Amino acid sequence: MDAAAGSGGSAGATQDGSISNGGTDGATPTFTFFVTSDKSATGNLGGLKAADQRCQSLAALVGQGQQTWHAYLSADSDPDSGNTPVNARDRIGEGPFYNSKGVLMAQDVDALHALLGDADLFLDENGNKVPGNWSGSPTPIEHDILTGSQADGTLAAGKTCDSWTSADSSTVAVVGHSDGLGPGGATTGTYTSWNAAHDNGSCADTAPKGGAGRLYCFAVH
Repeated sequence: MDAAAGSGGSAGATQDGSISNGGTDGATPTFTFFVTSDKSATGNLGGLKAADQRCQSLAALVGQGQQTWHAYLSADSDPDSGNTPVNARDRIGEGPFYNSKGVLMAQDVDALHALLGDADLFLDENGNKVPGNWSGSPTPIEHDILTGSQADGTLAAGKTCDSWTSADSSTVAVVGHSDGLGPGGATTGTYTSWNAAHDNGSCADTAPKGGAGRLYCFAVH
């Protein structure tokens, strides 16, 4: 694990299953990242705004709706920002970043982008591991997470499912590996990248190559 792993403080499960300490007491939030448990069959997410709302809704279900959540997605053009290109790294705040179990992932954006994928670190909002190539994983593999980004978190031009509005087989998107593993557990080449492992098959179907249309979500604080 490449993260500075350790408890983020007082985060923990409440009786209703939510994660405590979202920062409303003035403390630094200790739950600021998750992989979505829900899925999308295609790359048409309804654009960045709809993707952000997806993150917000899932966060609310685990008691984190008081924070503002953004999807980690780059886009070739965003109507809400003057139809200009968008870099995923610019949408997620400055850190520190903690997963849904309160484990510190990275202190800042640069440290975040120096990480490798890790099934024990890149968890969904419920604290569950994402099915992938890790030993004992359930099937099917779903570790291909939509990002449309290069490894440094900047736009991978032309590889964003037309800014997350296309389900066309002629368009593609860059995906990362949440577990940092390739076929058979391989740890070579870009397989280790959590945000820029390879292009998906097409935006018409997120499943081939090991995806399910999941997203990374970050609390902006």
